[in-house]
Amino acid sequence: QVQLVESGGGLVQPGGSLRLSCAASGIFFSINDMWWYRQAPGEERELVAAVTTGGYPSYTDSVKGRFTISRDHAKNTVYLQMNSLKPEDTAVYYCAAAGKWGQGTQVTVSS
Repeated sequence: QVQLVESGGGLVQPGGSLRLSCAASGIFFSINDMWWYRQAPGEERELVAAVTTGGYPSYTDSVKGRFTISRDHAKNTVYLQMNSLKPEDTAVYYCAAAGKWGQGTQVTVSS
């Protein structure tokens, strides 16, 4: 059974940082691309970042230069380091892989 468990969300002031984690189980982590999505209230879910099995990252334009996606094959975990956070980054962040989704973790950027 595939399980993706996100953690690391919270409340942060503008300009602050958070690191999200997504622990995967029940999948062959090393052969799956991994994705981070987010969904703000009243908005559609959008792709934020992706990382291939070989560690090649890609980002949506709005987070380039601020967010970094990485993966640790030994821990079956993918990370999203978020720096210089803005209020418009406020959303529920979801990890996805192998056609499955995690439960999401709330990120709120507010003073």
